[in-house]
Amino acid sequence: MSLHTPRSFFALRQILALALALTYAHFGFAQTFPSHSITMVVPFSAGGPSDTIARIVAERMTRALGQTIVVENTTGAGGSIAVGRVVRAKNDGYVLGIGHIGTHVVNGAIYQLPYDLINDLTPVAMIASNPQLIVSKNAVPAKNLAEFVAWTKANASKISVGTGGAGTPSHVSAVYLSKIIGAPLQVVHYRGSAPALQDVMAGHIDMIFDQAASALPHVRAGKARAYAVTQKARIAAAPDIPSVDEAGLPGFYMAVWHGIWAPKDTPTATITRLNQAVVESLADNSVRARLADLGQEIPTREQQSPQGLAAHHKAEIDKWWPLVKAAGMKAE
Repeated sequence: MSLHTPRSFFALRQILALALALTYAHFGFAQTFPSHSITMVVPFSAGGPSDTIARIVAERMTRALGQTIVVENTTGAGGSIAVGRVVRAKNDGYVLGIGHIGTHVVNGAIYQLPYDLINDLTPVAMIASNPQLIVSKNAVPAKNLAEFVAWTKANASKISVGTGGAGTPSHVSAVYLSKIIGAPLQVVHYRGSAPALQDVMAGHIDMIFDQAASALPHVRAGKARAYAVTQKARIAAAPDIPSVDEAGLPGFYMAVWHGIWAPKDTPTATITRLNQAVVESLADNSVRARLADLGQEIPTREQQSPQGLAAHHKAEIDKWWPLVKAAGMKAE
């Protein structure tokens, strides 16, 4: 036997021991994550729809994970500052970001972002979706969507449509309708959808596309008229309002959906653990009831997966970027 054999054998044992240690360390990390609190970055101010959804889900995820999820509001530039914060964070799962079609789709077409919305983030889960309602002032003579579309075409240059601001989902929907009917509409931007809806109810402007959660209370109170919900099916919160497919504008879909993302290259085991916590939270009856009160629809189990969010995210970018860019939408 060579004199070097014992030394070589000892060296080999050291290498094997190190490899085992690294394996167990990785396995242990996956099993013990999270070991301290997690931050969820919200791109808008406290009290708004995104903040409310984030706090409902974060509260239940805290129970599922056994660690506190701290919600932090980081505002500015249409939410792009908050998304950038998540992009730059350490990819260990302890900084997450919530966002929606505005922050993670439309912003990419109207801002020169220093990051890639698809490649610089890791999807965790899609958590909620809120379609819009096509709403008009009560003085509009149309009583259903077919009559409303005909009336809009006949008076297009005179029709005023309010938005929550340049580049917002309501603005995108207005441009989308103008394209579909082949006629220009007079777009009026507001600082948020609430004042725009107020002017619809006051009769100062003709119509608005607004999230169901915001518009439904006023529609139910008879202050404005809703013609359809902008998705394939009716929503549980308003079963009496037809879908656009039923009402005569098939395929006119627009929803303000929310998802959760982590930084790029966050370990798969960590993403799996976070996703499990989201799925558990969205299955909770209390969470479902609270989201339903906000007019939110719970995504299917498939859409709740990281792969489901990734596919939906890319499909939305492919759908809306050409429209937004062709319309020349710019940030305010």
